[in-house]
This record gives sequence, C-alpha cells and structure tokens, in this order.
Amino acid sequence: MKTLTVDFHSHILPNIDDGSKSVEESVKMLQLEAQNGIKTVIATPHFYGDIDTDIDFINRRNDAANILKKGIPNGLNLPNIILGAEVLYFDGIENWEAIPNLAIEGTNYILIELPMTPLSNRTLNILASFKENTGYTPIIAHLDRYISAFRTYNLPKTLSEIDVLVQINADFFLKFPNSVRALNLIKKGYVQLLGSDCHNCDFRPPNIKKAINIIENKLGSAVVEDLVNFQNLVINNL
Repeated sequence: MKTLTVDFHSHILPNIDDGSKSVEESVKMLQLEAQNGIKTVIATPHFYGDIDTDIDFINRRNDAANILKKGIPNGLNLPNIILGAEVLYFDGIENWEAIPNLAIEGTNYILIELPMTPLSNRTLNILASFKENTGYTPIIAHLDRYISAFRTYNLPKTLSEIDVLVQINADFFLKFPNSVRALNLIKKGYVQLLGSDCHNCDFRPPNIKKAINIIENKLGSAVVEDLVNFQNLVINNL
C-alpha cells in the first residue's frame, strides 16, 4: 500500500524558533521521522513579517540547516530536509516580493499561517486570488487550530471552494472527539496534506504514522492514496 513519506510542517531546525533547541534534539526528531516512514521533512520555521526581513530570516534558516547537516553523525539514514517557512499572513502579502524566497524549496507552494482570528471576507478574497496574482499556491497551515478555536466549522468548506491546499496536524487524529472531526474533514476532501508540526521529541513529536494508521483503518487505503497523490503533487511541483 502507498503511504505518506513527507512531513509538510515541522520546526526541526535547531535554534531558529520555538522548535528544536539543539542539533542533538533535531537529530532525534529526524530519527523519529524516519521511524514514522518519513523520507522528506519540510523545515518550516516561523516567519513573522512585522519583526523580520526575508533576507535575515533566510540567512538564519540556512545557517541552522548547515549546522544541523554537519552535526548529523555518519551512518544515520535520516530523511532529506527541504527548506521552507511557516509565513504568518499579513496585510499586503499578495504583493510581497519575497514570496519566492519563502516558498517550499523547488516548488511554487508556500505554507501560510492564518491569523488567530475569524477570517474576514477580505482575507478570503486575497487567498482566493493568491495563486493567480503571485504564481504560488498557498498551503493553509494546521486548519485544526482555527476550527477548534473559533468554532468556524464552515471554514473547511469555504477553503475548499478557493485555489488553496489545506494542511492538518497529525495530532488532531489522535484524541476523541477531535479524531471524529479530523476523519470527517479527510472524508469530505477538505484536507490534502498532513504535517506533524513537530517542535520536539516529547509533547510535540513527529507522529504522522499514527494518523495514517487511523485514516486507513477508518476510511480505507484508497483515502490514504489520495493523500499520497497530493503529497506528490506538491513535492514534484505539479
């Protein structure tokens, strides 16, 4: 059976945000990713446009990636790391010249974190025309955060009607009653990508395999294969 091999949301680079605090922790996280069957990890450290510039961020991100690469012990078979960012939405993002620098490396996809408030019609309209205006497809990060916090249960359907992809965190599948809602989102086709949103090895570890097992057991292998197809769509920049 086909299975997911890409983690689309991680904070695995050391000492760049609220994720991994050391090279050693990052290596352990990569080992856990490998145990989850993950072959490719998208490193998506937080980017906040109001406090950082894209150039400074890219320099820090590249430095962290190089330090991690040099710190991996010889002989370990760990997932490949592709660089990206979790970009917090801001007013004017659709005209931002730095979009290509923060997109997932080698693709025309960019992970966007929505503000932790109910979405305005203006924001939805900007997201709807984002690909047409910029050439980059938004991936909406951790949908589960918004529908749970604001009880905006219509948001998944609204996003399904515009030209975006939607990522959900694996841990949303792991506890009842959230698991019921998570499976329903997958079943309706409102979610295309999974990420662990891992920050460490303890309370926010890589955990995609558990979510995949639940999806397969409850919805069948064909649904997992649909997720694999979307995974390949992004990774192959189709």
